[in-house]
Amino acid sequence: MIYYKSEEEIERLRQSNILIGRTLAEIAKVIEPGVTTLQLDELSETYIRDNGGVPAFKGYSGFPSSLCISINEEVVHGIPSKDRVIQDGDVVSVDCGVLLDGYIGDSAYTFPVGNVKKEVLKLLDITKEALYLGIENAVEGNRLGDIGAAIQNHVQSFGYSVVREMVGHGVGRDLHEDPQVPNYGKAGKGLLLKSGLVIAIEPMVNLGARNIIQAEDGWTIIARDRKPSAHFEHSIAVRKNQADILSTFSYIEEVLKNKNN
Repeated sequence: MIYYKSEEEIERLRQSNILIGRTLAEIAKVIEPGVTTLQLDELSETYIRDNGGVPAFKGYSGFPSSLCISINEEVVHGIPSKDRVIQDGDVVSVDCGVLLDGYIGDSAYTFPVGNVKKEVLKLLDITKEALYLGIENAVEGNRLGDIGAAIQNHVQSFGYSVVREMVGHGVGRDLHEDPQVPNYGKAGKGLLLKSGLVIAIEPMVNLGARNIIQAEDGWTIIARDRKPSAHFEHSIAVRKNQADILSTFSYIEEVLKNKNN
């Protein structure tokens, strides 16, 4: 069942997503070698709650944390831990969900930490580019397959692979609503996109093969060949001529810019 959102609902979804952007900017300020993933999780939960929100992931299907933090070959759904220390050269995917005033935001960003290999930095760049190419196709009159095809074609042109088992999704009052939004597909196929559809588009891209396995913790998804993976996610509303991006990376990238200067 697909729920199309009113303008008022879209604005509420925007506010929850903006809070995620600000939360991930707080992560950007402190993420560095020596920091544990649990420290990042605790920081985010405090910030979210201090700003009137509730961590949407915590307790969802039994997930124990506020953030999913996935490092290097971990694709998604990594569980923060006091024993997981971020190292120089890591790439760290941080996925955050927020419930604010009854509506859920969902966004993710992969942070390079310290001296990351050039080939891995390129993977991050191409994955983010693929996200925006997918978003460009999320307009009224297009099909769901147009989004997936744009992402897949861009990624594969660089020799990378799209994880197929994990997909984007509708988002609103619930974290995972219909429809599923694959990061692969055929242009012109699938659901007809209409204004008011709000979806999370989230390419998960492996440097090596697309095959994945699940860790013993029952959550963490890992690239089977143990090569690095990248993950970027925006929540967007379908519109007539141009998708409306409800989440934002601007706060994150401002912090990263200042840190690098």
